[in-house]
Amino acid sequence: MSEVLVGIDPRELSVPALVWAADEAVRRAARLRLVVAVPPVHDRPRHGAVAHQSSLRIRAESALVNAEDLVRELHEGLWTATDLVDGTPAAVLLDRTRGAALAVVGSRRLGRVAEVLSEGSVVVPLAARAECPVVVIREPEHTTVHPPVIVVGVDGSGDCRAAVSFAVAEASLREARLMAVRAWPRPLLSRGDEIEDSADRRRLLAESVAGCTESHPDVAVDHVIIRGHPVEELTRVSREALAVVVGRRGRGGHSGIRLGSTARGLLHHAACPVITVPLPGAGETGDTPAGAGPSRHRKDRQLPRG
Repeated sequence: MSEVLVGIDPRELSVPALVWAADEAVRRAARLRLVVAVPPVHDRPRHGAVAHQSSLRIRAESALVNAEDLVRELHEGLWTATDLVDGTPAAVLLDRTRGAALAVVGSRRLGRVAEVLSEGSVVVPLAARAECPVVVIREPEHTTVHPPVIVVGVDGSGDCRAAVSFAVAEASLREARLMAVRAWPRPLLSRGDEIEDSADRRRLLAESVAGCTESHPDVAVDHVIIRGHPVEELTRVSREALAVVVGRRGRGGHSGIRLGSTARGLLHHAACPVITVPLPGAGETGDTPAGAGPSRHRKDRQLPRG
């Protein structure tokens, strides 16, 4: 059975992220895995650290119970699994993206430096290194626009091909239109051949999308060519979208660099869910990431009806 992974923050339950993940699990006939991490305590004397760790674990257990209760109200009969794990949140979630269909997290709106470097940061490290697509929920998706729209950023690279394929499949699941957007900055100096340049970009955009839509002929696609900064323009056109989808870079480098400037900018500015899609085989490999400990509590069951 495929699996949708959702990170649970014991400090503040992200209801939009949990709702999004549960709904997606139902659409995909997948299991929903709820994961909460209990981070290590380094800045306290041993006695105080033990007491604080116990307090964190109690809070984490309570968060899992509250999350399951909400899922039960939303979707009776949905298969769920719950993991309570010792470790840093990003490492714990990264370890579980192997083989998952999706990973979903809420955003605490940290500043750019804190989002990458703080011990509790999850969004950027997960989006940059996960082995599956990552959905970051800052705001609930926009469901009042009909027909609904999913936006995908296209730049002609291999990164965007994976993103387009995911976006097309998601649009089919949602019975939504797909808006494929190619945005590029305005030149400092005009070269006088903008009409020809625009035609070439439109042709490349259509070619990038065409091969990904053959398996989903039900999806209507709008091709949009925009002059402007990619982050600004994708943020603007996706303001009322179900989600905006972008590719990420491959292996190597600092997590922020690996993620790419457009994806990184959308995580901080987009007013709808942001989905980053890795290249096939571009995720982390090897042993369990540092900071991810063994599960102390694991449960897999189907929520009862009634």
